Amino acid sequence: MSRNLAIRLMSGVFLVVWGVLAIAPIDRATWWLENVLIFAAVAALIVIRNVLPLSLPSCVLIFGFLTIHTIGAHYTYSLVPIAEVTDWLGSGRNHYDRLVHFCYGLCLVLPLRELLMLHAKVRGFWSYFLPLDLVMSTSLLYELLEWAAAILFGGGLGATFLGTQGDEWDAHQDMLMAAAGGLVATLLIWWRNRRWQSDMTLDWFRHIGRTR
Repeated sequence: MSRNLAIRLMSGVFLVVWGVLAIAPIDRATWWLENVLIFAAVAALIVIRNVLPLSLPSCVLIFGFLTIHTIGAHYTYSLVPIAEVTDWLGSGRNHYDRLVHFCYGLCLVLPLRELLMLHAKVRGFWSYFLPLDLVMSTSLLYELLEWAAAILFGGGLGATFLGTQGDEWDAHQDMLMAAAGGLVATLLIWWRNRRWQSDMTLDWFRHIGRTR
């Protein structure tokens, strides 16, 4: 299957999933707030599609992250039906938000690495550190924006959007999970490049250079 066909298929599947989950979400106001990220991400992907033709693995990772975020937006993160996981962890807290924050780091390191290596020409150590640093800093920024939105809207909407579930360290743990996911992705990319003695991102750049 070609890259372009795979992207069209993923885009179609995502539109269907998003459309279905847009029907009767648990809390419509919270759904709108959560979908600001979806709208911003889709707009950014459209803008950069020619400036940065992402590799197929990057597209798959972004598709996966946006899909699980869409599920969280439908249910609100604290009400996603994962009781079995919660029971297995021995906790009364719904950990779906922790999963999504972990996946944020796991799924965004590779696309960010491609962006930085193509346009900022970073190489070597910095090509691994800077994407991880961006994941951590944007995770911090998101928590600040989430806090600001909760204060702005207040009441039940602010509390539902914030989704702390009574955990005073919720923001800190969310940032930790994003950092952990980013670190796992960074180490996997480093291991793969070292194992095959070639950089997967530079290989992709050479490939698109030949096909243009």
